[in-house]
Amino acid sequence: MLAQAVGFALLAALSPTALVVATVLLASADPRRTVVFFLVGGVLMTVVVGALIFVALRAGGLQHADQRDPRYCLRLALGGLAITASLVLAARKPRPRDPNRKPNLVSRLVASPAPRTAFAAGLVVFSPSLTFIAAVQVIATAEEGVALVAVAAALVTTIVVALAWLPLVLYLVTPDGTTRTLKAIDGWLRVHGRAVLVAGLAVAGVALVANGALGLAG
Repeated sequence: MLAQAVGFALLAALSPTALVVATVLLASADPRRTVVFFLVGGVLMTVVVGALIFVALRAGGLQHADQRDPRYCLRLALGGLAITASLVLAARKPRPRDPNRKPNLVSRLVASPAPRTAFAAGLVVFSPSLTFIAAVQVIATAEEGVALVAVAAALVTTIVVALAWLPLVLYLVTPDGTTRTLKAIDGWLRVHGRAVLVAGLAVAGVALVANGALGLAG
């Protein structure tokens, strides 16, 4: 259970947007404070949504042995959604840059970095993805003890928001080096970010479909 949950959490953590926002906030007038608020917003969103999904799945009793088919059907459905989303994203042509087009919500929030807007950006950027839902459903549908479930939930949360706390930790150790590295990665992601998202969704989708199919066949 733990390995599967961590695997999906790692895929959920592959957020080009989160890294771009962290890069912008670390270049602000008060980088430490703004990134901390960004992290708090991300953790809050992740914990609250994760808890709601967990409670809903546990209320349905999907962790019990006699709910094997519904459990694996759920994983199959999530996998199908992830694969479909990856195909749609891959087929969609990038919009040409239009200087007159209104910036998206995240861009507006970080245009003038401050603790309040950084917190709001954390809520938006770390809103639940299919890969995050996949990680939570692995935990919720596993018939494990409270201690292991708590460890898995904490680990998933830490991994999912890694692109908020990891840049901050690196910045505290080496500000100049971290800033240069993040700017270089930011430039690469602006070109290849879509491919990263497509690949992450495709991998998660294939893993979920395979797991669901094998579970139903077993």
